Amino acid sequence: MSSIPLVDLRAAHAELGEEVELGFKRVLDSAAFIGGDEVAAFEREYAAFCQLPHCVGVANGTDALELALRAVGVRPGHEVIIPANTFVATAEAVVRAGARPVLVDCDPVTHLLDVAAALAAVGPATAAIVPVHLYGQMAPTEQFADTGVPVVEDAAQCHGATRHGRAPGAWGVAATSYYPGKNLGAYGDAGAVVTTDDSIAHYVRAVANHGGRAKYQHDLIGCNSRLDALQAVVLRIKLARLPRWNQARRAAAARYDALLQALDVRRPTVLEGNDHVWHLYVIRIPGDGRPDRRDRVLARLEAAGIAAAIHYPAPIHRLPAFAHLGYPVGVLPHVEAAAAEILSLPLHPHITPGQQEFVVDTLADALRRC
Repeated sequence: MSSIPLVDLRAAHAELGEEVELGFKRVLDSAAFIGGDEVAAFEREYAAFCQLPHCVGVANGTDALELALRAVGVRPGHEVIIPANTFVATAEAVVRAGARPVLVDCDPVTHLLDVAAALAAVGPATAAIVPVHLYGQMAPTEQFADTGVPVVEDAAQCHGATRHGRAPGAWGVAATSYYPGKNLGAYGDAGAVVTTDDSIAHYVRAVANHGGRAKYQHDLIGCNSRLDALQAVVLRIKLARLPRWNQARRAAAARYDALLQALDVRRPTVLEGNDHVWHLYVIRIPGDGRPDRRDRVLARLEAAGIAAAIHYPAPIHRLPAFAHLGYPVGVLPHVEAAAAEILSLPLHPHITPGQQEFVVDTLADALRRC
């Protein structure tokens, strides 16, 4: 086990373990394992946290994104615009909804979706645009408001983030994941759709429940994608701590900013108007003519017990599963350049200043040697 983990789930559980046990006992005593009071309470509480009218819990974040896309009208034969530098689930959800992903480049500074590139990619078959809120800060979703194209936000990495004071979903609909390593993480897979739109919420809730709102009433072709009560227990307990934990992440990010000033790395940039929640702290290590420099630096960190990581080592168009989209190497230059240089440093609410100093000292030595 790494001495400095990328995410310390053990420390998080140590803080809330007794509450989780009591919450699990409530569910076990009631035998309300699917749906029930815990799920309904979490949906109300997370909707209120986002200052939105609706939160619909589902089984995972990928389902959440697919169902949100379907809810805004994405159907077979359509196209959906997404950034190429995202987790595979973003593209996967588009394909599962029957549409074709249209990949665009990222902003070279923030790594967020390049708005101009996305707007230029809009065509007759475009059924949705998916801005991915990457690393803990939101993409400039508001810039798509006048396109007439539905916007479905991928908010899997930004629980608690805002843009100009508004949370994901405030522009219509957002899908999120509560995978364990997220800022708000369950003890297994879980996800949700948050929205301002009553009809979207009703559609997602029905389709996720085998196409109906009541047992044996199936108005639509649906699926089985429901948030279970045990996960809702964990999410409610963690949601109460999320503002404090996000503030701890901001303090840790500020500490990294100060410690890294003297090193030859590019620190993260926060887009004006954003309140960043630092799901990840991602730097860039210039190759200086050495294509494998970042990888050699990472190997040295790992050898020292530091669990740094790469999010993501290959853009969507470089994955074998999406080779059929036909994007040649070099067509998305900013995404490809970032993929060769990015490195995520350990950051979580329980990281200590001493741990961060060790990370930066080890990084400095690795940079000198690589």
